[in-house]
Amino acid sequence: MPASFAEPSVIISNYELSPSVLMPGDDAILTITIDNDESTATQTSQSTSGGTTTTIVQTTAATIEKIWITTAYDGDKQISASTYYENVGAIGAGVSLPIVFKISADENISEGWYFPKVKIDLLNAGHQDVSYPIPVKISNSTINLISNDVPSKISIGGSTSISLTTVNNRENSVDSVTVTPVNNDNIEFSPKSIFLESIDSLNSEDVSFSVIPKTIGSINLSFIISFKNGDNIHENSLDVPVEIIETLDVAPVIYNIPTYIGKGSIGRLRLEVYNAKNEGITGVIVTPTVFDENVRISPSQYFIGSMDPDDVFSASFDIYTDNLEIGQEYTVDFKVTFKQDENFYDTPSITSSVIIVKPVQGSTGGVPCMSGIILLIIVIIAIGIYFIFKKRRIARWKRKIL
Repeated sequence: MPASFAEPSVIISNYELSPSVLMPGDDAILTITIDNDESTATQTSQSTSGGTTTTIVQTTAATIEKIWITTAYDGDKQISASTYYENVGAIGAGVSLPIVFKISADENISEGWYFPKVKIDLLNAGHQDVSYPIPVKISNSTINLISNDVPSKISIGGSTSISLTTVNNRENSVDSVTVTPVNNDNIEFSPKSIFLESIDSLNSEDVSFSVIPKTIGSINLSFIISFKNGDNIHENSLDVPVEIIETLDVAPVIYNIPTYIGKGSIGRLRLEVYNAKNEGITGVIVTPTVFDENVRISPSQYFIGSMDPDDVFSASFDIYTDNLEIGQEYTVDFKVTFKQDENFYDTPSITSSVIIVKPVQGSTGGVPCMSGIILLIIVIIAIGIYFIFKKRRIARWKRKIL
């Protein structure tokens, strides 16, 4: 009976490439699984010669001499493996063997598909070696930063919230995504960076920063986004031109302050505070400042507290004139202090002046001689009415005579 041997069926049953899509200059880890697809460990055969029967048992194991990967070319650029394996040994029937390679793509290699081949040399006589192409894709697609909500003009007072969008344009997910604003002498950002961990393929995420300008003028808001494609670090950047202006989006506004106050009376000074920001602020305080020790204002500070966007609050102060000189002009400055995020800010001061005049008997303060002016108006009206009636009486008297 002739001997019958089954050749070992060595195949590459699976492979995994990480990252699944490379960028130019990337390294990747290729893991292949080699299987001996035989179902039995041995093959038995018998032969008879001169009445003698011989039984031969052959193993179905395959002996691997060498495993390596061929290079795929793009002109003078290439994708190649830096590792290979020699004298690997035998792989028995039904056994799987994982093998790991590091492959590298050259910088500036063209986009597209490449097919480096896994080669397996077998020692078994008459057995066919393995040649298996591995598809590798190169893509220049990256992670972009897009200006989402960034005003073209930003007030120098306080901080302004802005929003950016990160977009993964790649066919594979990326990891360790970090967005970092670039601080300089003209501007600061809070927080210093935002870590997003991973972004899935063709997905996006928003990030928000607070911008704190230090000077007016045209500047660029600069951001860097870094990410990992596998173990490869890449960066992209975004510059957004903005203009820093002096317009105050939190400021005190004079509402009602008398020009003249009678000595010995109490004048009421009223202001309004407006929050024109697109977010709330806290710890809002209005503080008056005087430049003469004889000027007494109460309260020394007016606490407003929290203000939502577009809120308007009033603040009132009393100025006491007992120790002030008649005919003198006294100046009072007002500024607003507030907290936004974790930072405190002061607005520029606004200035108002009052003049102290002689008191009017019975006056309680405010614009001087108010009661006298009212009395004078009443007298003028009364005289006018008197002359009107007098003219009418004279006219009637003349008609009677005629």
